Amino acid sequence: MKKIIYFLFAFALFSSCSAEKPDRYFSASPEIEVTKLTLKYYTDGNWEALKVLYADTAKVLNNVPETKGISIDAAITDYKNDHELFISMSYVAAEDFFEMVVTDEGETWVNYWGLWKGTLKATGEEFEIPLHITQRFINQMIVAEHGYWNNSAIALALAKLESPTP
Repeated sequence: MKKIIYFLFAFALFSSCSAEKPDRYFSASPEIEVTKLTLKYYTDGNWEALKVLYADTAKVLNNVPETKGISIDAAITDYKNDHELFISMSYVAAEDFFEMVVTDEGETWVNYWGLWKGTLKATGEEFEIPLHITQRFINQMIVAEHGYWNNSAIALALAKLESPTP
């Protein structure tokens, strides 16, 4: 009888310890595919296709705090202006890393780390900028996007173009 009680106790202990936890990290998902499309549509300048991936109320926060987020329409205007400055833009596929995370609160986020390349029209100078973009999804639509990169090298190159040479 003691053996049965010990066995039942051990079984209950081990089964409670091995309770299945839901998956929270993913390297493949429909949301990751949407993030990949945002990169493609940005480099292609396909603004209408890009806009469809975002909810109407989405906020885009590229290198700004939460209080300075802008709509996808305003972001696309900025992106168009960026495209005017460069001969070419691309993301280096060999440097791409994507993951989807489901937070403790049940929010779905896709994180992207990569390397952006661009060639400035005015000088032919090439830039390589590491970046991180994270997008929050609801029903496979982007509702928030945060982008982080250091564009000071580009800003300095543009400032040199605008300043008169002595």
